[in-house]
Amino acid sequence: MPIFSVKHTTVYRYSRGVRFGEHRLMFRPRDSFDQRLLDHALTVAPEPKEVRWIHDVFGNCVAVIDFQGSAKELQFATDIRLDHRPQHSPDFRIDEAALRFPFSYDPDEAVDLAQTTERHHADAGDEVGKWARQFVSAAGHTETGKLLMTLCYAIHESFAYSRRFETGTQPPLMTLHLRRGTCRDFALFMMEAVRSLGFAARFVTGYVYVPSRDSDSVRGGGSTHAWCQVYLPGAGWIEFDPTNGIVGNRDLIRVAVARHPSQAIPLSGTYAGSASSFLGMTVEVKVAKEIASTKISPV
Repeated sequence: MPIFSVKHTTVYRYSRGVRFGEHRLMFRPRDSFDQRLLDHALTVAPEPKEVRWIHDVFGNCVAVIDFQGSAKELQFATDIRLDHRPQHSPDFRIDEAALRFPFSYDPDEAVDLAQTTERHHADAGDEVGKWARQFVSAAGHTETGKLLMTLCYAIHESFAYSRRFETGTQPPLMTLHLRRGTCRDFALFMMEAVRSLGFAARFVTGYVYVPSRDSDSVRGGGSTHAWCQVYLPGAGWIEFDPTNGIVGNRDLIRVAVARHPSQAIPLSGTYAGSASSFLGMTVEVKVAKEIASTKISPV
């Protein structure tokens, strides 16, 4: 099984010394049966006044950092190693009642899933919903797993990936009209598309392993990545990466999950100073893979 290492460095630069307010970081991967955190180190410069860890409402690990004094540069560096168990083919062991679309969630689960089944963005003409329904069989024999995979692959094949350095995520209607966006835009668009069909979906932020940085076959490397999960009875939360057409967790390192992208911002904070003093920021993410070896002792 592969061992992934992630080195993530973010540097903010200013023309003069500024004072930093509270910063919140979501860089620590979630421990689960398919990924196990082995090592995690966080380095901050200048030396912070306090670093404390909390779990947010979704159970994500968040570092809350307070500073004192002023500086012309602020740097966050994270070094991570984790054991990753890929699903080369997703195991859709869906409950029999949900094998075909449409279906209804169990009432007990529906209560907890309510906020993830509701659409979060205005769409007066239901354009996103109409786009999603084109993949539903008119004969009423649509397989649930096949429907979701088709949606994921359709975004990957018919929408153009484009890096955007502005903050935030563009509305799903804009993504539909432009047929272009970032990984965060595509994740949100797929969430709203499947929600229009009644599925529960949530946003995921993390990292993607790119086997060759010289290849365009995998998008979203060199920075944080985003995709979504859809809840299927019996199978649980299944990963869908519409940016790369990945179904399952292959090459995806999960850091945080949320109902909406605005709740899973990898790094946020404030500083006291003029806007003109900000010179810019640099982000560098390197994800590498090593093959774990099993040593057998002689008897």
